Order: sequence, then structure tokens, then C-alpha cells
Amino acid sequence: MKILIVSDTHRRDENLKKVIEENLPLDMFIHLGDAEGSENRICDWVNKECRMEMVLGNNDFFSMLDREREIKIGKYRALLTHGHYYGVSVGTERIKEEARARGCDIAMFGHTHKPYLWQANGLTVLNPGSLSFPRQEGRKPTYMIMEIDGDGEAHYTLKQVGK
Repeated sequence: MKILIVSDTHRRDENLKKVIEENLPLDMFIHLGDAEGSENRICDWVNKECRMEMVLGNNDFFSMLDREREIKIGKYRALLTHGHYYGVSVGTERIKEEARARGCDIAMFGHTHKPYLWQANGLTVLNPGSLSFPRQEGRKPTYMIMEIDGDGEAHYTLKQVGK
């Protein structure tokens, strides 16, 4: 199973379209907020069989997306959120606590525009970074690929656009 995870595209969709095209076919597409209207068009860019999961970001003013979602990905329970309600700009402790309290194995967030991957004690917390306005050192647009192998185990790869 192949899952593309993105965030903070802010309606600058050139990199998003490129990344989708390079990774087709997808089993699932996850957008962690701040699509700013593009959420209505993304389904046209992925393969028909692709499951779409998107949440509301702090800049998605006119969107009808959910503020957050809890979903199943294989054997895993995942919390999808933009992250601003959990103070992710100053740390990940609150989102880790929330994920554990809800019985989630994975918490995915955006908002900071910086990639992040942390795994310990059966919990994975990740942020794919931003495809449009990266803020980490080097400022390279990033995204993540999550793959579920034949044994049902999840593997995560942080990728840069064009690499």
C-alpha cells in the first residue's frame, strides 16, 4: 500500500501535481491542511482508486473539510490534523499526548512547514513539511511516502521535490 502525505500547499499546486504524477498509482492521498481551495481539484489529479483524506488548515477559511480525522491505515489507527490546535509550532508533546489518549498509533500534522518524523513506544508522529513554502534549513519542498509492506508494517520516506 502506497500513501502520499503532503501539507501546506497553499494553492501553489505545481509541486503537488508533479509529486502526484511521479508517485502514481496511489492507494491513498493525505493532505494535512492549508490546501486553500485546491482540495476540490486534487481528486482529478490522482488515480480513480485512490482513497482521499484531507483536513482543514488554519488558512482554509472557506473549506468544508473536517478539522481533524481519525482513520484506519492497514492495522494502524491514525490521527490527521493540521496541528495548530496542538501548539505544534512550539513542540509536539500535546499532539503526542492526544494521539495516545485516543489510542492512535500515528499522528500526522502540518502547519510548521518543517518535516518531522519521530517514533517511540509504538507511536509515530510525522509532518511531511511543505511543498510550497518550506521553512527548514535549506528550504527544500518536501513530502512523505508511507508504505505498508506485505507483513502490514509501515515504512516512511521523507522526499524532496525533484529527488
